[in-house]
Amino acid sequence: MTTDFFPPIVDDPRWFGRIAAANALSDVFAMGGEALVALNLVCWPAELDLELLGEVLAGGLEKIREAGAALAGGHSVRDNEVKYGLAVTGIVHPDRFWRNSGAREGDLVILTKPLGMGTVSTAIKRGAVAGDGELVRRAMAQMAELNRGAALAVRDLAVHGATDVTGFGLVGHGQEMADGAGLTLELRAADLPIFAGALELARAGVVSGGGRKARGARAAHVRIADAVDEALAAMVFDAETSGGLLLALSERDAEVALRRLRDAGVAVASVIGRFVARRGATAVELIA
Repeated sequence: MTTDFFPPIVDDPRWFGRIAAANALSDVFAMGGEALVALNLVCWPAELDLELLGEVLAGGLEKIREAGAALAGGHSVRDNEVKYGLAVTGIVHPDRFWRNSGAREGDLVILTKPLGMGTVSTAIKRGAVAGDGELVRRAMAQMAELNRGAALAVRDLAVHGATDVTGFGLVGHGQEMADGAGLTLELRAADLPIFAGALELARAGVVSGGGRKARGARAAHVRIADAVDEALAAMVFDAETSGGLLLALSERDAEVALRRLRDAGVAVASVIGRFVARRGATAVELIA
């Protein structure tokens, strides 16, 4: 059972519903499970048009149905700020669910979506990009993409550890996996998939406040090589919205997983690093 909801990160109400629902459903897929039932969670200002709420809920329902789940109702309250998301119940076999703490030394790490949604979302909020522009349309489509297809593609492989990359960013969720396994996650900067346009925004100074805070808070446990581009380093700390799966598999299974993911339409699935023996306090190391 899982739940997640948040304020709008895009202006289009139907796309907001799709993104929020996909994000809430993701935790079930990150455990190798299937979603069964979802409940709507809504906060809505009394003065705001209910037709807009209808669009938000319609977008959410699209993703619930795409996930193979049923919408069983929900709850709404009046609030000064719009918020939407889901409470989701899923199912997974107790002998086959993916833990976020099971990575093994030598495992390769696969990421199934590009990084950069935190930066793009910040740019949208600041008006630094056109709300109806091509970059925003691509970003909305990525954030609304379910992780179900990726999970199904590798479900019968020996996935030792898994999580989805969301609010804590790549480094935060990577540290969670590394600490749980007692290992260090070594990431290769050159292999990180980055959403087209996000690096340019970061170089122009568009970095979220959450990303800056995360970098300070995790400094004692994260090492960034001096040769790593500063904008790229910012990407690994930035909060993602409805990001991809982070999967730890043996080298042999990782090769099979990449083929299956690409066959399933997960075009940017990439090996971004590996788990190595623990290096002191360093949980995550980003090398050039």
